[in-house]
Amino acid sequence: MARDSLSIAQTSDAPLHAGSVLSTLNDDGTRRWLRPRVSLGRFLSGRRAVAYILIAIFISLPLLRIGGRPLILLDIPARRFHILGQTFYPTDTLLLALLLVTVFLTIFWLTALFGRVWCGWACPQTVYMEFLFRPIERFFEGAPGRRNLNKLQSSSLRKPLKFAVYFVCCFGLAHVFLAYFVSWDLLSQWVFGSPVAHPVGFVVVGFVTLAMLFNFGYFREQVCLVACPYGRFQSVMLDRHSLTIRYDQTRGEPRKGSEKTDVPLAVLHGQASAGDCVDCRMCVTTCPTGIDIRNGVQMECIGCAQCIDACDAVMAKIHKPAGLIRYSSLAAMKGEKFKILRPRVVLYPSVIVLLSALFLFVLSGTGIADVTVLRGPGQPFSAIGDTDIENHLRLKITNRTAAPARFQVSVTGVDGARIGADAADLEIGPDQTLTNSLPLLVPRSAFLEGKRQVVFVVHGPGEFERRIPFVALGPSGGGSKHSEDHQ
Repeated sequence: MARDSLSIAQTSDAPLHAGSVLSTLNDDGTRRWLRPRVSLGRFLSGRRAVAYILIAIFISLPLLRIGGRPLILLDIPARRFHILGQTFYPTDTLLLALLLVTVFLTIFWLTALFGRVWCGWACPQTVYMEFLFRPIERFFEGAPGRRNLNKLQSSSLRKPLKFAVYFVCCFGLAHVFLAYFVSWDLLSQWVFGSPVAHPVGFVVVGFVTLAMLFNFGYFREQVCLVACPYGRFQSVMLDRHSLTIRYDQTRGEPRKGSEKTDVPLAVLHGQASAGDCVDCRMCVTTCPTGIDIRNGVQMECIGCAQCIDACDAVMAKIHKPAGLIRYSSLAAMKGEKFKILRPRVVLYPSVIVLLSALFLFVLSGTGIADVTVLRGPGQPFSAIGDTDIENHLRLKITNRTAAPARFQVSVTGVDGARIGADAADLEIGPDQTLTNSLPLLVPRSAFLEGKRQVVFVVHGPGEFERRIPFVALGPSGGGSKHSEDHQ
């Protein structure tokens, strides 16, 4: 039988022993629902400011424009991706790969320096869970451990109202998510139009809304513990000098007292003096993943620093210095000197700089258009009278600019070679791709053993020029008709 959320605030403080499989499981295998207390402090204030800035950026990116394009628009049907004023196409596989690898290496580098700072400060799961959905929950159901609830928090409507607000938030976020894949103008038309006119967009919004509602309403912190692989492979990115949230055992142990006994733990351990930890368990009740940081660095810790704010407040009350729980490293805790220059701390940024330079170099070579010459379907060539051989080709030009552009096509390398007039002068709209037939006429006498290389020259706006070598096919044997018929 499911437990009521009001009683969970009390039962969630049950001890979690170090051998537990998951912090969200009770000993009998049932779900241990977590409702962490809010611990005010400098880290919570900083995380809240960062979170609201990130939410504002997430909502604003599809609305803001650079050069007439959205800052980010992943136009999958048109197979083009606008990212920070630059347009990428499926042919830009190398650029996209370099960009993704650079982003991931940057996260690895930050992890090597500051531990799971991404998880605790910038991950969307943490940002929306801790600074949008949990505040809504506390508004309708009261803060954990609070006894004096108002009428709304004591009524039977608190949960239906909470999930109604959850649904509205998820529905709005789903539309913002869709705005990253369709233009904001088109999305505005969809919002006020019939779903029948845009069934795919309607299904996407519905699915994303339900997925968010399931995630933030039910699955919650288990995304970090079960679904996300980051916590499991963080150990290969950390070293002895990586900053993580740690409990100072040397200073804190043995603990002064327990919630269940008035006998100091120092006496129980046979020691004359006790450490600074009073075993108040505030660091446990405030943890959004339900762990006890005093058990050491754990996979479930997301680095949110709530335990630091909670412990610092307790230390202030008992007139002890702050920092019993703090950002530190394993080496520092053991009294070793901090080393900023370490193999992975040097290797990661070196590779990032190298990949960034390679990305900029490749990006600078893209120009304002992509030009491709392909052979057309059917027979490779045909005779035009007794003097010319025609190759049936296709010319594909992608205009990368946000304005219409005109391109002129010519051919060099062979005297008398030319292309059809209809393919010599082309106008292409902004962010459009034009595939046009390209008739190439080459004198019969130019072919040697059935081949002759020519060079297509494409001029565009400004100083744009592309030179594309191409091997034209024709009759072999000096252009005899017998060879032509054989072809």
